[in-house]
Amino acid sequence: MPSPLPPSIPDTQLGLSAAEVHLLRQHQALALAPTPSYASSTVSSAQRYGSAGRGRGSVRSSAASSRAGSAGSAAGQGRLVLDAGSLSVLGAHFERVMGRIQERVDYLSAQTTMSTTSQSRSAASTIASADAEIARFKDILRQIDELETEFDKVRHIRDIVKSFRARVEGIGGRLGRR
Repeated sequence: MPSPLPPSIPDTQLGLSAAEVHLLRQHQALALAPTPSYASSTVSSAQRYGSAGRGRGSVRSSAASSRAGSAGSAAGQGRLVLDAGSLSVLGAHFERVMGRIQERVDYLSAQTTMSTTSQSRSAASTIASADAEIARFKDILRQIDELETEFDKVRHIRDIVKSFRARVEGIGGRLGRR
């Protein structure tokens, strides 16, 4: 005689979006499967093979398996199983999933921080290089200004020397004619 289906409600009546209902169905199927994909990392080999100590392991395994089987068929029909055990398993599954998501968020946050720090250092180095080049450019401009000032002085002196030479030649030419 098949066991009666555990109490359940249609998952479409939970106030979830279509995407959320789809996600709930996927995770309910994963959580209530006889051997979930995460079982290899969280279940000991004694529990996995039904040889738990004190002679009670096989009873638990068969009860859990029976509950998972009937809950799985209810979940396959788009219903959220209201059995306390099934809800507990589903809750634990979501805790693990959320833990993995949080670990990934933490990892990505750390990577973002490292990348930002690296870019900040690189930018600071670039800014320091740019500041050094600006200072060098300003020094070159200062030297050019000094040279232009010297050039103006030399040109002024040259003009004065030309003027004196012209006068001397003029005086020399007048004296030479006399």
